[in-house]
Amino acid sequence: MIQKLLVANRGEIAARVMRTAHALGIATVAVHSDPDADAPFVRLADEAVRLPGASPSETYLRGELVIEAARATGADAVHPGYGFLSENAGFARDCAAAGLTFVGPSPEAIASMGSKLEAKALMDKAGVPVLPGATVDESSDLSAIAADIGFPVLVKAAFGGGGRGMRVVHDPAELADAVAGARREAASAFGDGTVFLERFVVDPRHVEVQIVGDTHGEVVHLFERECSIQRRYQKIVEESPSPAVDDGLRAELGAARVAAGKAIGYTGAGTVEFVLDQDGRFFFLEVNTRLQVEHPVTELVTGLDLVALQLRVAEGEPLPPEVTGAVLAGHAIEVRLYAEDVPAGFLPATGTLHRFRIPDLPGVRVDTGVEDGSVVGPHYDPMLAKVIAHGRTRAEAARTLARALQRAEIHGVTTNRDLLVGILREEEFLAGRTDTGYLTRHGELVSGTGCSDTTRHARAVAAALASQAANRAAAQVLGGLPSGWRNVGGMPQRAAYTLGDETLEVAYAFRRGGLTASVNGEPLAVRLLDATPGEVELEVDGVRRGYTVHRVPGWCFVDGPDGSAALAEVPRFADPDAVAHAGSLLAPMPGGVVRVLAAPGDAVTAGQALVVLEAMKMEHTVVAPVDGVVGEVRAGPGDQVETGQVLAVVEEPAEKPAEEAS
Repeated sequence: MIQKLLVANRGEIAARVMRTAHALGIATVAVHSDPDADAPFVRLADEAVRLPGASPSETYLRGELVIEAARATGADAVHPGYGFLSENAGFARDCAAAGLTFVGPSPEAIASMGSKLEAKALMDKAGVPVLPGATVDESSDLSAIAADIGFPVLVKAAFGGGGRGMRVVHDPAELADAVAGARREAASAFGDGTVFLERFVVDPRHVEVQIVGDTHGEVVHLFERECSIQRRYQKIVEESPSPAVDDGLRAELGAARVAAGKAIGYTGAGTVEFVLDQDGRFFFLEVNTRLQVEHPVTELVTGLDLVALQLRVAEGEPLPPEVTGAVLAGHAIEVRLYAEDVPAGFLPATGTLHRFRIPDLPGVRVDTGVEDGSVVGPHYDPMLAKVIAHGRTRAEAARTLARALQRAEIHGVTTNRDLLVGILREEEFLAGRTDTGYLTRHGELVSGTGCSDTTRHARAVAAALASQAANRAAAQVLGGLPSGWRNVGGMPQRAAYTLGDETLEVAYAFRRGGLTASVNGEPLAVRLLDATPGEVELEVDGVRRGYTVHRVPGWCFVDGPDGSAALAEVPRFADPDAVAHAGSLLAPMPGGVVRVLAAPGDAVTAGQALVVLEAMKMEHTVVAPVDGVVGEVRAGPGDQVETGQVLAVVEEPAEKPAEEAS
């Protein structure tokens, strides 16, 4: 029996494992990096051990430190969660050697599936359809290997997942750079830079099957999940069952996945992933020998707790009848809520979550590792939460989930919330016609078409009125006097905000006939019903809406039934030193400089790659903002930079004298 469980992970998955462990009467131990010292999962654990440092390679990837923490606290088992050490066969062996129960498959099963090429060979032998591929290293003839596989090819990390270390290559001339970049990313995320090439199926469906095996030789499947909507080869929407899978295909997939599990003697929870092409043929992709991020959708449609199953299998129990005889009930959809700037190219975002609240609606589950006041830094994956809805039908689950997201209050960090709501309400998604090319076809969801002028202006007016109400509530003298009162009519009161690249200048006044307001000089047909520091009720163009307004220094966050806005207050007197030099190349996020691709004096063109940053285990290329000549380079490889920091300055070339030009 497991008495004390060390969870070798962080964030939402660490908290999720601990909740189930506590429900089963098992004590828990957290390990944490320095940035995670005050994280919710650390406080949830019964005991916690510090892993000095910040980066994954210093902390969560240090298996020897994790085992030392288990010894120090008397833990008798380790749950690896997902990512980090979860698919590290060497770590599983080290746990066994230390007398610790590893909650997962055997080291042999992990090793056999850890190399995706070995896994494919094993699946091919077991009769599971596979795609052609080959491992590559520094001595490989990339062109010959790729030509044999056929373009387009996918460059893929041999050890790991989550979209890191992946590149699609259509042009043979781009292959070498893609392999080099994938190696660096894989080494950073997983501690192993081995990559391989695989034939790339254009716009397939991504369908995976949950399997569970016990130590008595039983392996069963718990139906499929559809995970086709992805960005950067990372899933952002998952659901069960798949709208593309009928009973016949479900039986075929089930047979293939059980064959895969039995071929490796699988124990615990795992996932067999497939791609489904346009003709309905499926091909083995990989086996993830761990719990998946998207496991909640399977839990909601089967009524099972997969973490509890993992723990009971690790204790030697056989699979119970509710698992071997599981049936589907309803439909579940999960979205991954990320801290990222979608229109800017899904760039990871950082900052402080001043408020994080998702409505508690029937059928909605939230798995998260953050709370009010949490700091989202550059060191780890930017996922804030998984929000999942279970409904009687797929349409019902999508509708409920969209409402929960739209009415959520997420303040202080840019997120992909609007993209997720847009997907859940889009016709092609609702019809079940999704594949990995979905976001490419729906650029309007990615670009963020924004809301109407009236909606933006109403939110700005609500922010101004809430601020005015807060000022009056805090007034020490004549607090009962109406805001802006004069014994003769005066000028309107003013407030200014920025929303993205737009400035919203609000002018408002309280007249005998009520409130008058304009934004950027355009009158707004508005009637004020109520205003407090935290809530404003307006009637705009005959439609009544209530807004909540959350104010922190420099910002007003406005939430209402028509959406949300983060309004930055424009200071009355601007700091002239805050303006960057024209042509400055600014860091779009905090991160480490990996490469600098130009030197002072180099001629460059707009859009040319100049600096490569690494943030949240992904590489991001920063390009020249204009044509010109590099005047300064202010960062070098290994430097840590902050958002908005000047990396380099590109100066426009001086105009030629008229006589030279002629």
